[in-house]
Amino acid sequence: MKIVGFQSGHDVSYTILENGVPLIHEELERIIRLKEPLGDGLKMFFDQNPDMGDIKYFTLGNFGGSGGRWKSICGIQKYQDKMNVMAAKNGGKYYEIGHHQSHASNAFFSSNFDEALIITIDGGGWDDYSRPSAFTIWEGKDNKVTSIELLPYSLCLGCLWVECTEKIFELSIGHPIGNQAGTVMGMATLGEPKYVTDIKTKNYSKLRDIANKSEQERFNVAASLQKYTEDIVRSTLIPFIEKYKPKKLCFSGGVSLNCVMMGKVFDWFPEIEDIYCDPVPYDGGLSLGSARYVWHHILDNPRIKWEDQSSSYLGKIYSKNDVLEAINNHKDECEVSYVNDADVIEYLNEQKIISVFGGGSESGRRALGNRSILADPRSETMKDIINEKVKHRQWFRPFAPSILKEYVKDWFVRDVDSPYMSFVIKFKDEMKSKVAAVCHYDGTGRLQTVTENNNKWYYNFIKLWYNKTNVPILLNTSFNDREPIVETPENAINCFLGTNIDYLYFYDYGILIKKNK
Repeated sequence: MKIVGFQSGHDVSYTILENGVPLIHEELERIIRLKEPLGDGLKMFFDQNPDMGDIKYFTLGNFGGSGGRWKSICGIQKYQDKMNVMAAKNGGKYYEIGHHQSHASNAFFSSNFDEALIITIDGGGWDDYSRPSAFTIWEGKDNKVTSIELLPYSLCLGCLWVECTEKIFELSIGHPIGNQAGTVMGMATLGEPKYVTDIKTKNYSKLRDIANKSEQERFNVAASLQKYTEDIVRSTLIPFIEKYKPKKLCFSGGVSLNCVMMGKVFDWFPEIEDIYCDPVPYDGGLSLGSARYVWHHILDNPRIKWEDQSSSYLGKIYSKNDVLEAINNHKDECEVSYVNDADVIEYLNEQKIISVFGGGSESGRRALGNRSILADPRSETMKDIINEKVKHRQWFRPFAPSILKEYVKDWFVRDVDSPYMSFVIKFKDEMKSKVAAVCHYDGTGRLQTVTENNNKWYYNFIKLWYNKTNVPILLNTSFNDREPIVETPENAINCFLGTNIDYLYFYDYGILIKKNK
């Protein structure tokens, strides 16, 4: 049985679920190459799958406050009609699922937890027709997700971050460049939280003037925002932790992308045994969550036991012919050779920067090995080189360490599962100098734990690197340059040619590209 979930408005996406397992999850921004466009996820589904006619159920994971699809954004009647006809023909129907209900469902049902307290924190959405909420608490048990409390909308940390990003730091908060709140989080590490009271009172004009005085003051304001956010989340969760005494926590909503804060939750609540973060916690994941809610909660199907975790590699697979056709479009600019993984490891050891492309693209904001730029983490200069010459971004932005899961305990102070780069954890003191390119200024790393079940190619590739260098870590950053992560072979070649990346490796087919002199 197939279910299509879709998200319309911003973070446009659709999902096809078959018997509870995601077959594909695509976001509009990857296709049109501009971040966070407005649009209709239902239209996107039909455009991308014109011949698919066996969908039984359709779900919208973000109903509006007055009910129904948001007419100003996605009121194209022919797609509504097409959906209704298909669902009726297949004996199904269309469901509208609450905003946070969908977030909570994606977090819980993509985890392996039998029971958990689920927290969603974002910029707001509707689960109650009378009012929106931006901070909610749910109980996940077996195949059900039940609301505990929808906290007042005044507790909107997502709104706070959007306002601060735009009004204080004068950075983008959406289309076409994308939300640059992550840049602010990166700044916070280098500052002191001297202005928490001004953040609390939303004294944006004063804070903007302070931030414009110097780079250090800019960092201090960012640190104040980070500290205020952490204090609010911790104090809000304490009574729920004390009352329900959960052993497991799940997080979703865009604010849970704050991996610095997520790493600290372990320290706040040592009685918690494990924490799981939604791999697509922003609104692009609502299509996944609403479809999973219908499959498990409404249709009462049993939970699915994932191997390690639910896969995040839900993009389309591209054939060798697709790759060769894209290369042929740039034959005068590229030189092609056929290699194996061991050859590419040698290039990395020679301090070359390698972009890799293979399998289905990752769902979510973070590249996890299939659409990644890789480099030697031991280099003391590599971080600056990639920030300046490849990513064209601020000097202080960190890069993630991808690490073989079995070695986390040897390199970090806490042995965590972090397959989606959800947690920032401190390196052990004796390990910091060994991986300078992925150790942030405060001695932490936003780690990605890699297992063979999760990504066989990437796991074995890092293992080759470990066998050569005795370091089970690679520097990993998303394969893009101020645009959405590359989706197609053509996107990959265009990005490669426009940056100082040394090689592009299509690992499925052993094809290596370098630029013609």
